[in-house]
Amino acid sequence: MARLADYFVLVAFGPHPRGSGEGQGQILQRFPEKDWEDNPFPQGIELFCQPSGWQLCPERNPPTFFVAVLTDINSERHYCACLTFWEPVESTQEVVFNEDTTEQEEEADEGGQARLSSTAPAQPSQLFAPKTLVLVSRLDHTDVFRNSLGLIYAVHVEGLNVCLENVIGNLLTCTVPLAGGSQLDSVEEGARTISLGAGDRQVIQTPLVDSLPVSRCSVALLFRQLGITNVLSLFCAALTEHKVLFLSRSYQRLADACRGLLALLFPLRYSFTYVPILPAQLLEVLSTPTPFIIGVNAAFQAETQELLDVIVADLDGGTVTVPECVHIPPLPEPLQSQTHNVLSMVLDPELELADLAFPPPTTSASSLKMQDKELRAVFLRLFAQLLQGYRWCLHIVRIHPEPVIRFHKAAFLGQRGLVEDDFLMKVLEGMAFAGFVSERGVPYRSTDLFDELVAHEVARMRADENHPHRVLRHVQELAEQLYKNENPYPAVAMHKVQRPGEASHLRRTHRPFPRLDEGTVQWIVDQAAAKMQGAPPAVKAERKTTVPSGPPMTAILERCSGPHVNSARRLEVVRNCISYVFEGKMLEAKKLLPAVLRALKGRAARRCLAHELHLHVQQNRAVLDHQQFDFVVRMMNCCLQDCTSLDEHGIAAALLPLVTAFCRKLSPGVTQFAYSCVQEHVVWSTPQFWEAMFYGDVQTHIRALYLEPSDERVSPSQEAGEAQSQDDERSALDVASEQRRLWPTLSQEKQQELVQKEESTVFSQAIHYANRMSYLLLPLDSSKSRLLRERAGLGDLESASNSLVTNSMAGSVAESYDTESGFEDAETCDVAGAVVRFINRFVDKVCTESGVTSDHLKGLHVMVPDIVQMHIETLEAVHRESKRLPPIQKPKLLRPRLLPGEECVLDGLRVYLLPDGREEGVGGSGGGPALLPAEGAVFLTTYRVIFTGMPTDPLVGEQVVVRSFPVAALTKEKRISVQTPVDQLLQDGLQLRSCTFQLLKMAFDEEVGSDSAELFRKQLHKLRYPPDIRGTFAFTLGSAHTTGRSPRVAKDKGPSLRNFSRNLVKNAKKTIGRQYVTRKKYNPPSWEHRGQPPPEDQEDEISVSEELEPSTLTPSSALKPSDRMTMSSLVERACCRDYQRLGLGTLSSSLSRAKSEPFRISPVNRMYAICRSYPGLLIVPQSIQDNALQRVSRCYRQNRFPVVCWRSGRSKAVLLRSGGLHGKGVVGLFKAQNTPSPASPFSGQTQADSSSLEQEKYLQAVVSAMPRYADSSGRNTLSSFSSAHMGGHGKWSSVRASGRSSGLGADVGSRLASRDLLSTPHTNGAPPDSGFLRPQRAALYIIGDKAQLKGVRPDPLQQWELVPIEVFEARQVKASFKKLLKACVPGCPATEPGPASFLRSLEDSEWLTQIHKLLQISVLVVELLDSGSSVLVSLEDGWDITTQVVSLVQLLSDPFYRTLEGFRLLVEKEWLSFGHRFSHRGAHTLAGQSSGFTPVFLQFLDCVHQVHLQFPMEFEFSQFYLKFLGYHHASRRFRTFLLDSDYERIELGLLYEEKGERRGQLACRSVWEYVDRLSKRTPMFYNYTYAPEDTEVLRPYSNVSNLKVWDFYTEETLAEGPPYDWELAQGPPEPPEEERPDGGAPQSRRRVVWPCYDSRPRVQPDAISRLLEELQRLETELGRPSERWKDTWDRVKAVQRLEGRQDGRGASSSLLLSAVPHHRRSLGVYLQEGPVGSTLSLSLDSDQSSGSTTSSSRQAARRSTSTLYSQFQTAESENRSYEGTLYKKGAFMKPWKARWFVLDKTKHQLRYYDHRVDTDCKGVIDLAEVEAVAPGTPTIGAPKTVDEKAFFDVKTTRRVYNFCAQDVPSAQQWVDRIQSCLSDA
Repeated sequence: MARLADYFVLVAFGPHPRGSGEGQGQILQRFPEKDWEDNPFPQGIELFCQPSGWQLCPERNPPTFFVAVLTDINSERHYCACLTFWEPVESTQEVVFNEDTTEQEEEADEGGQARLSSTAPAQPSQLFAPKTLVLVSRLDHTDVFRNSLGLIYAVHVEGLNVCLENVIGNLLTCTVPLAGGSQLDSVEEGARTISLGAGDRQVIQTPLVDSLPVSRCSVALLFRQLGITNVLSLFCAALTEHKVLFLSRSYQRLADACRGLLALLFPLRYSFTYVPILPAQLLEVLSTPTPFIIGVNAAFQAETQELLDVIVADLDGGTVTVPECVHIPPLPEPLQSQTHNVLSMVLDPELELADLAFPPPTTSASSLKMQDKELRAVFLRLFAQLLQGYRWCLHIVRIHPEPVIRFHKAAFLGQRGLVEDDFLMKVLEGMAFAGFVSERGVPYRSTDLFDELVAHEVARMRADENHPHRVLRHVQELAEQLYKNENPYPAVAMHKVQRPGEASHLRRTHRPFPRLDEGTVQWIVDQAAAKMQGAPPAVKAERKTTVPSGPPMTAILERCSGPHVNSARRLEVVRNCISYVFEGKMLEAKKLLPAVLRALKGRAARRCLAHELHLHVQQNRAVLDHQQFDFVVRMMNCCLQDCTSLDEHGIAAALLPLVTAFCRKLSPGVTQFAYSCVQEHVVWSTPQFWEAMFYGDVQTHIRALYLEPSDERVSPSQEAGEAQSQDDERSALDVASEQRRLWPTLSQEKQQELVQKEESTVFSQAIHYANRMSYLLLPLDSSKSRLLRERAGLGDLESASNSLVTNSMAGSVAESYDTESGFEDAETCDVAGAVVRFINRFVDKVCTESGVTSDHLKGLHVMVPDIVQMHIETLEAVHRESKRLPPIQKPKLLRPRLLPGEECVLDGLRVYLLPDGREEGVGGSGGGPALLPAEGAVFLTTYRVIFTGMPTDPLVGEQVVVRSFPVAALTKEKRISVQTPVDQLLQDGLQLRSCTFQLLKMAFDEEVGSDSAELFRKQLHKLRYPPDIRGTFAFTLGSAHTTGRSPRVAKDKGPSLRNFSRNLVKNAKKTIGRQYVTRKKYNPPSWEHRGQPPPEDQEDEISVSEELEPSTLTPSSALKPSDRMTMSSLVERACCRDYQRLGLGTLSSSLSRAKSEPFRISPVNRMYAICRSYPGLLIVPQSIQDNALQRVSRCYRQNRFPVVCWRSGRSKAVLLRSGGLHGKGVVGLFKAQNTPSPASPFSGQTQADSSSLEQEKYLQAVVSAMPRYADSSGRNTLSSFSSAHMGGHGKWSSVRASGRSSGLGADVGSRLASRDLLSTPHTNGAPPDSGFLRPQRAALYIIGDKAQLKGVRPDPLQQWELVPIEVFEARQVKASFKKLLKACVPGCPATEPGPASFLRSLEDSEWLTQIHKLLQISVLVVELLDSGSSVLVSLEDGWDITTQVVSLVQLLSDPFYRTLEGFRLLVEKEWLSFGHRFSHRGAHTLAGQSSGFTPVFLQFLDCVHQVHLQFPMEFEFSQFYLKFLGYHHASRRFRTFLLDSDYERIELGLLYEEKGERRGQLACRSVWEYVDRLSKRTPMFYNYTYAPEDTEVLRPYSNVSNLKVWDFYTEETLAEGPPYDWELAQGPPEPPEEERPDGGAPQSRRRVVWPCYDSRPRVQPDAISRLLEELQRLETELGRPSERWKDTWDRVKAVQRLEGRQDGRGASSSLLLSAVPHHRRSLGVYLQEGPVGSTLSLSLDSDQSSGSTTSSSRQAARRSTSTLYSQFQTAESENRSYEGTLYKKGAFMKPWKARWFVLDKTKHQLRYYDHRVDTDCKGVIDLAEVEAVAPGTPTIGAPKTVDEKAFFDVKTTRRVYNFCAQDVPSAQQWVDRIQSCLSDA
């Protein structure tokens, strides 16, 4: 029996000692006055009675009741039931409070009552003070407490004739039966009826099982208040030890919510701070660092706001707030969703029926109490599922005197397959679970509902998973049991208790609560105590049983076998390999080994290996020869490398006995065991692993200790066998349970003997483990402490013994080892010391936990150093002998092929090339053999880093693996620690990543010392970042060959050029001023220097004066000789050649011609004085004088003022480029505009800057220079055009700023390319509608950065308009490229195989988004130029994105730039001359190291590649050409892409040296020269499908969905490294004919092509290349001088043209035309394998050749304008300038026929076909032969209905063609078109 109430206390309001307004609680009386011995009086009750603080109140409040919980120092909970009522303040109290009434009244009333008015005089009747009756108990019977205190209050208020002292005395002496005991056999005992002597009766029901919590309705209420999701997250938070805070205005609700949450946690007990109602004075408890569950009145919500790591549940508002920094791990799936579903079924049973067509009549919802139990049942099932099988992971370490039990967490997680699960991991590590193990792990105890559930119902729960109704039935069954536990006798639950009247608290005639007589109460208590002493002590009689263990884990294991499901075949391979090893069949074993190593990734195969090896040990086959030993060690290492530090699958545990068994004899008396070769694994340095292993072994031995006697008793052998088998089946827990049952029956001596036996077992195991640990922790070479330190364990363990070591094998090295462990140098004793400390810590921990006596423990501490020392001595001999073993023969190193001039810096270091994240080389999804890992060497040359080697897998064959990249392309170098693929040893490694998309992930061989590896890194760094650009390979290569020249030549050629460069630079420096001379790095000059006018005396040198006719380029007399040289050199530069081609500048000296030109070539920058990064000659408007340019340049960043770089031949619009604007440029000019008058835009401003004026003049001059805009009145800007004509869906919105006032802000689609605006759908690349953008537009659009043009209002009177767009910056390109590199060349395999992860990381990189943006802007500019408006691109500094856009625009607009020569000119002009900072962006020197690699040029090439894919027939160069430039712009092999501007190139003497020097064949310094040389020998850069259309302008699709990832980023050739150094890529020669055996048939020359090994375009060339090679071979055989491929190609095309014109009815020509479908252009289909659309495609049709009918004589072979595009092309995909139907009169005596005619400007032809869709051309009229086009007359047989004026004749040199159109306008149209073609020619 137990006391119902321990103490009764009366607490009243008392003044605060410090005189403040608030009062405090005072204990008036307590009963009994002496503390009980078993239960001292709890402190702080007065705080908890009024949690919001003691305050007076202006009116009587009704009495309140709640139960607070206090926890004492022994974690015992005391329930304090508090009933509070209010009494008028007595006059004595009034006196005390008079002096500070005002203060007190002004206090905010925190309890939520009304505030006092400070002016009203305080009268005694107005104030009421609280008084509280408190009942303190260790039992939780809330209702009984409420009734009892209510009764006492009722007796007092109603003035009943009952003695209060008697009631209280009875209450304190009332006893209640203990739960769960045998006393519950009778109803009277179990449900005790009590009376307090006031005519009352109460029934107290005790729960059946003490361990199950009592929840009443609290759980159901919690779910009602917060909802399912919130309660689940609170549940997870409490389990994972987070802080939980409940807020509510009701104290009772707070108490209920906390009680409900605790009930959900069953069977775990919450062991942290638990305060359901926290008083206001103790609010600082909330900032405690430990977890808690606390309830606080909602009035104090403000105080809880700043708690950053507390989860706040607001019960009144129904919300749960989780702070950002807190992560609550969710339940593992599928449990999370299953639990959620079941909870919703319980809480909302109608949900299931909501969708039924005929819902059943309303189902009765279960009562709140029942629902409460159902909810708890759901969580009980959840715990049973979470913890199923937990008893199989318990280790029983001691049975007597008390059981000691440990839980094997790793094994549990491993077997459940939940190692990665955050939730379960945290729960198992938590305090609650530790308590669960010590309480429920005991094998012999009383059991409860949970034990039954987890042992017997798991299978049922698994079966019910998919049947909601069965789940619900199970939940209801459990709920019944829980309900029965709380209410065992529902029939007798009848209370009769007197309650006070309805409004009794408002009566005026209250007398205060009387002072009770202590003596009376004490006498009643003493009487009862005397009675109890006579009674026997109340012992809780428990029914103890063996706890059921439930089904073993194997059943669970089968379900979650993980990603590597091992087939029986794999296990068979493992078994075979092991048997071969032990039978000595080494060759067979070697063949199987790679497959075995692959199979060992799976768990089952690793278990199988351990099992097989174990069998061999049992058969005494543990002594091996050297080869066998190597094999076994390799397999063990492979097994261990995938073990985590916890060894959750027990692989390391299974191998531990084996590594101390297998050995080999090194010499007589010296044996090497396997453990010395498998130490490199993190698991050995993890204390948790050793502890689990130790406890497991102790359990086995303890079990054996108690099983032994049974064998001795049974004498007959047969019986012995049976007994033995029974014993084998009994688990250690069963044995322990049996022993615990017998324990009380044993004599004391026997008990003592068992305790000693157990302790000696533990002790002997501890010694055994000290040995084992020293085996695996002491390295073979004890001087090599480096290895020991890098193993992530020991160093860290110096500081934290229990730290969970999570460093993976390849993880970071514990570099701080020395400092942590306090060792300075690495001598043997240090290793020994570290190991001794590690073992000692282990021994301390396990022995104290296992109850070993301190004497034994001291003995162990003495032994450990001796064990370690002995082992070190043994190892020294082993190490010495193992060094004498003959070394394993390593393959000889393969020397790489080097370029001429490339020299080896570091000779081969032996390394293993490991597979990275790409699948290709490892035989992944792409198929092919596993080329990687490969074994070989890494070489460092002046130009490249090269790996050459062979695959380690012997089955792959003798393939040589080469991976290399230029040193200059290195972007990241990282030290790594990896395992070598052969011996599985942990070695240092390097991971090198290059911007040419190569990755070398290497592990150094053990023979490579760390100093060699360090030297390699240093040399690599030195070569990658030379201090000066002259240190790069492009320069050092040249110098290597200049030595061979004869001195005379050098003397002749050198001086003039050298002097010239020197003079030029000298003059430039003089001009610019002194500040530049010493500066190496390119810094734009500061403003004050920019603004300086040039010194007077040099005026003439800088700008050619007006009289000297600046438009001409004849070197004039005023120029000094050096300047003349400059001028002539500048004239020969690429830009100048291009300007002349475009007709932008003139070289003639005739004044009249020059003045009529709108633009001129200005030499103003020839000394690089105005802008360092611009070329020497610039195109500017004719009307602008040179001296004004200096001032204009100040408005632009880096002085890069607008200059013309291209002019459209058709619309005569010009494209300009410049740097971004400074604040005082156009932007300032627009912002300052106030006056509308166009004549004087600045009339209102005197302070207007002259530069801005100059700038406006300059832009005006540009506008005026355009022929159509000389008068620009009456036109509107783009804005009005767009708002009027765009109709709401145009191409501008995605590029333009959205905030423009012009109406462009509407969301008008993101398409930029022309299709969307045209009325009819055209194919991609079709000419735009002639009306597009025509009627109203600005003369000049300035495309600028949105940020820079913020707040600019367009002014309709201006000639130009701003187009603000958002662009990315160079740093974004850099960041994006880094991510692209990682996506295309990942460092380690993806977590999820397949394309999804690649595509995700590709999307994250945003590379394609940037490409899309560039193409989009470029197409916008192309449209504007095509419509006749000029465009100025003015972005960032004018050298990155500006260059990209400007180059793309020219490429799309002008077919010339799509030829090989044109593209070169484009790059030289826009990228090199206009100063793209190649050295800075490529980080070429040490100075640029910090800025990193920013591939602006590569991004441009990618854009070109995208356009090339969409228009494969428009480009003369191939995709390979783009890749070649992409590779070499970063390789620094050529000097072309070095330095940041022409100025810097002149400074180094690079720019003009080419002309003066004739260099040897070897050193190509310019990439263009190299391309020219190669193009003469091979067509590798040529695109056979080149056949340009007449519509010059390309408009590519730019949406990301239309873009493709460039294969330059993803393809790899392991046969020879990157194929862009042609000399190296000339594969091995094919075997000559003679080698074939005579007489036999020639051998097949087929060869296997592997996708990532061979270069597919080369080993599998297209038909044309093959034919050209064949021709060359035949020519050499015939002894003819071989012809160049280009000549052959051109000749074939010419012949084809002729054949096409003859009557080729028979299959006379072997070269037939192929028909390519038209849409292949727009869809970007690029048929690599065949020459699409070329004349040499072999027709597979069986019909006649598709040649054409007779049309003209051989005269046509003469070169006409069509030779410009020296191409011939198929009928379908030709250039159609104009087409339609015409009637044509046949030749002599032939009738008129309607034909489809096509006029082709490009080919200069008029072709005709039978009908529109016909692909075969019927005839061709060459316009070169046409003499006249004249009106004609109808002849016989002409169409009757046609007007006479619709006839016309075309007269050629050979005959007259008669035509008739359908009507007069179309006839006129045809005549005009043909005439314009003739005049163009």
